[in-house]
Amino acid sequence: MAKDKEKEIAENPDKKPEKKAKKPKEKKNLKKLRFGSVSAVVIVLVIAIVVVLNLMCGLMMKRYPVKLDLTPDNRHELSEQSIEALKNIDKNVEITVTTTKDYFDSMSVQYKNMFYQYYGVIVDCPYDIIPEILDKYSVYAESGAGSITVKYIDINKNPDAVSRWSKYYTGDITEGGIVIQCGERIKFISPSEVAGMITPSQNSSQQNISMVFAGESVLTSAVKAVTDANPVRAAVVSSMNGSPIIDQVHSSIASSVRNFLSKNGYDCTEIDIGTDDLSTDAYDMVIVAAPGIDFTADIISKLSDFLYNNGNYQKSMIYIPNFYATNLPNITEFLADWKIQVEKSAVFDDSRMVQATVSALGSVTYAPTVNISNAEAVGTLQNESLPIVAPQARPITILSKNNESIVTELISSSDTSYLVSLDEGNEVSEEKASYNIVVKSRRETASGLDVYGSELLVIGSPFMLDELVLSGTTTYNNANAVLNIVNGMTGKEAGDIIPEKALEQYTLSISTSMARIILVVVVVVIPLLIAAAGVIVLVWRKNK
Repeated sequence: MAKDKEKEIAENPDKKPEKKAKKPKEKKNLKKLRFGSVSAVVIVLVIAIVVVLNLMCGLMMKRYPVKLDLTPDNRHELSEQSIEALKNIDKNVEITVTTTKDYFDSMSVQYKNMFYQYYGVIVDCPYDIIPEILDKYSVYAESGAGSITVKYIDINKNPDAVSRWSKYYTGDITEGGIVIQCGERIKFISPSEVAGMITPSQNSSQQNISMVFAGESVLTSAVKAVTDANPVRAAVVSSMNGSPIIDQVHSSIASSVRNFLSKNGYDCTEIDIGTDDLSTDAYDMVIVAAPGIDFTADIISKLSDFLYNNGNYQKSMIYIPNFYATNLPNITEFLADWKIQVEKSAVFDDSRMVQATVSALGSVTYAPTVNISNAEAVGTLQNESLPIVAPQARPITILSKNNESIVTELISSSDTSYLVSLDEGNEVSEEKASYNIVVKSRRETASGLDVYGSELLVIGSPFMLDELVLSGTTTYNNANAVLNIVNGMTGKEAGDIIPEKALEQYTLSISTSMARIILVVVVVVIPLLIAAAGVIVLVWRKNK
């Protein structure tokens, strides 16, 4: 073998002798394995940290919801009043929109075309705000003891879905509305009310139309109403023995009062004061708004008995006089028994008059601005700089009678106001003085250390409660003042009037579909790409 080896080397002197293959070093493989294990552990730790952070963010979102609205007018954000109300909910609420989300996009196009057709101007009607706002209701409610779930049902394709509400709601539930339910209590926001959530502002003109979002007040009030453990039940007198008590001019006032109180948590039911029972078990308050006819003696007794409540009192009544019907002797006598008299004149004030659009009158009218006489009874106003207006107000005189009634002045005109008679000739008074516009009379009874009372509120200006005046929450303080007074009478928890939200004409907002895309990219796509990159790096380093 040795000779053969020597011969091979002699014949091939340039050929290097073969080296024996070395065994792989154990130490190098161990180092590679250790490095790969560390990489895998790091990736697992990173993924675990991301998961934990997501969970923590989710929990923090429930307790302290993140507010992020990049639109200049904050159109997708809730007011502090709504946020506080949602945090205080301790029940589970279900909000069902009786249509699809696409419906709101089509509404935006429809109303935008309508304004352009009738007025020749392009107006932003972003009804896609409503689904975005509803999502916020669900988010903020999570920070309280209760919850709000929001879902959409196309009742045209699924008509059976409506039947489950029929047990608790006797009205018609139609497409494009919103059902808000808590247990057996239901509020239905009709399609027309949904459409009215975006409306021209009080300051709009035909040439310059600016839109406001008024839907938040409707939605928050409905949520509060269905979760209220002790709702105030109000009987709204609409007729007497089958005949309406209200003339055509004032008919919208009665519906405005009913809608306003219903929107703010009162259970309002229309009754015929002649044929229906005004039961103290069924109702806490009775409302007589702008009657154009006098009541019979029997009906006056029915009202008195309701307020007396078999000596237990604890009932309320709101009376709003008709501006034109000044000869109602039975009603006048009833009011006088409570030390109140509505005069046959109107209050004017040349130095403190503002223009007010009144839907009941169908025009713009000059209205006196009035003062708060009793700050404690009227309560806190969110924006004290806004005026309280009293269009076509009749002054109220407090009578001197020897009975147990205690009358409180609540709202009055300034001392520069004067009177114009409503009798023939419309005589103008030369005397200038302050006149009562809103007063409250109270009768009390005592039982041991407890004192109970019934109260009669008289509002001398029916048009203070006009729909446009009450809805103009960024223009007038009427809604806030009236709600505070009525809540104080009935013992209802103080409520806030949520102001309208002015919508800027030109804004760039993220649509619902775009928001979903961003959510998928941030929550799913980016984490997957990071994880894939980590796996690729791991495999590459292991094979290096």
